[in-house]
Amino acid sequence: MKSDLVVENPWRALRRHTDARIGLGRAGVSLPTAAQLAFQLDHARARDAVHAPLDVAALRPALAALDLPGPLLELHSAASSRSVYLQRPDLGRRLDAASRAQLQALPRDPAGVDLALVLADGLSSLALAQNAAPLLHALRARLALEHWTLAPLSVVRQGRVAVGDEVGELLGARMVVVLIGERPGLSSPDSMGLYLSWAPRLGLSDAGRNCISNVRPQGLDYEAAAFKLHYLLSEARRRQVSGVALKDETAQLRSSLEASPRNFLLE
Repeated sequence: MKSDLVVENPWRALRRHTDARIGLGRAGVSLPTAAQLAFQLDHARARDAVHAPLDVAALRPALAALDLPGPLLELHSAASSRSVYLQRPDLGRRLDAASRAQLQALPRDPAGVDLALVLADGLSSLALAQNAAPLLHALRARLALEHWTLAPLSVVRQGRVAVGDEVGELLGARMVVVLIGERPGLSSPDSMGLYLSWAPRLGLSDAGRNCISNVRPQGLDYEAAAFKLHYLLSEARRRQVSGVALKDETAQLRSSLEASPRNFLLE
């Protein structure tokens, strides 16, 4: 039974178009009980996403089905624990000594490889658990149409975006893409980000990276994200740049592709 104490908000109808907290109504000068409880639940889910450990064993079957080269490399940042990781972002940007030694001991092609793919838990292991394998599956299908050499897939626990640059450098990769759990929002605890760097190396700044954000079914879906990432990878390889020197022009390309059945990347 609807309470007469709750005053509905006239913007309520817009909630069907967004997960944002709009049109919640009021009870006196406060939120209605249902809205307050929903807020507390979403806040708890966001906290859980930040603190939940990454279950690599659960990811393995889906990642193995991608048929990527080499064994899965399990690495760790210099942040020894989740508590340290949250308090010391700088340690999450570097590998620990054991992980560096592990990568340095791997045999390397003197010619290098085109691409290293790195999974990092970031601030939401849930994002990787739900979105990493489907996104890589969509990207793998696009890369298979061209000649790309790939490094073994890496997973970094307690990792931040910049740790991928060290991984890519040690693997001799011309490019690295980091798939990472983004900071949870109150309506999106499972959002994954993609970060691309050309010529990855220690000390590379954010200006040298391209970012694709909010990859998840309720945000940017896997096919759309793979399309954008494939374009950026292809253009980064052609121009040998990334970051501020490389722009996402996929909106214009989609329009031209819809008008023509040809694949511009194969011309």
